[in-house]
Amino acid sequence: MSERPVIELYTDGAASGNPGPGGWGVVLKCAGLRKEMSGGFSLTTNNRMELLAVIKGLEAIRWAGATVEVWSDSQYVVNTITQGWKRKKNHDLWARFDAVSNGFKLNYHWLKGHAGHPENERCDALAVEAYLKPDLPPDTGYEQVKEDKLF
Repeated sequence: MSERPVIELYTDGAASGNPGPGGWGVVLKCAGLRKEMSGGFSLTTNNRMELLAVIKGLEAIRWAGATVEVWSDSQYVVNTITQGWKRKKNHDLWARFDAVSNGFKLNYHWLKGHAGHPENERCDALAVEAYLKPDLPPDTGYEQVKEDKLF
């Protein structure tokens, strides 16, 4: 049985205002194939979209045990995962990340954003395009965090 090829996962999140309308973008590459995905919300934060992009990318992978090289320009995401930064916020998304990430061999890489890396630039464009769409749904996780702060 031959080994499966490595999957490359490029991600980015964006928000216009923080909080504000936000979006996430993903580029998946494997063995000459490419898949792009994106989505957006009417009110959210940049960090939530950065993390959601990684989650959405991982959720799209169907190979159990796949080796995935994850590229993100978010120090929040990469350092929280690789250096054990405390997960102070976005508990709903971190729980979702934990659930989806267990099935893979993951390697994380930080890359400088807006520095001309083609896949990172494409992810950024996808994220911005997503949050500019009309009639975006609410980010229910963000809405719950706002409600929790009232008490």
